[in-house]
Amino acid sequence: MVRVVVADDQALLRGSFRALIDSDPGFAVVGEAGTGREAVDVAVREEPDLVLMDVRMPEMDGIEATRLICAERPETRVLILTMFDLDAYVFSALRAGASGFLLKDARPTDLLAAVRTVAAGDALLAPKVTRRLINEFTRRTEPRRVADELARITERERDVLTLIAKGHSNAEIAERLYVTPGTVKTHVSHLLGKFEARDRAQLVIVAYETGLVSVAMDSPEDPTGLR
Repeated sequence: MVRVVVADDQALLRGSFRALIDSDPGFAVVGEAGTGREAVDVAVREEPDLVLMDVRMPEMDGIEATRLICAERPETRVLILTMFDLDAYVFSALRAGASGFLLKDARPTDLLAAVRTVAAGDALLAPKVTRRLINEFTRRTEPRRVADELARITERERDVLTLIAKGHSNAEIAERLYVTPGTVKTHVSHLLGKFEARDRAQLVIVAYETGLVSVAMDSPEDPTGLR
């Protein structure tokens, strides 16, 4: 049973999310929060597997709440909810420890799938939204890591890290690199260990902060918007 806390300042949305999550026999909502501070308190008290976190809330925003929850409860995953597909604050939430994000207008089945994915320990990164968020981030911020950090990984691990940053799944990476999904999983495990990252979301941050991947939204050579 996956234990979930729902944090959103709108009671109607909280109720809707709760009803949807509780409709799945594998999930149970164990708490709700209407402010960022309440989200931290409930997460510490209830020790959930996952917190569904709104970004913009009173008292404390979702970013700071995420940072505190991840510091206090490393076992708890945070899935960020946002109303807009261009919200520069979401990238900050990923850096704070969130394992992914989802638009509030996502289909109910997609939200349940997202909860399942993040609770299982994987990251949820929608490629389209991720590209736009990181584009905004890279316009405003200087890289915080140095490229020398890439010296600790192999060429194949570098290839895998690049494709992770572009939003590809293990199966897609395996197909592109002509290796088995099991081999990709091993490479991902090595990358997590070498960069002390908790999940794929953190590896995406590493890829951009080291300059391994850069954003080119208008690049005609790469329709994904990444190079």
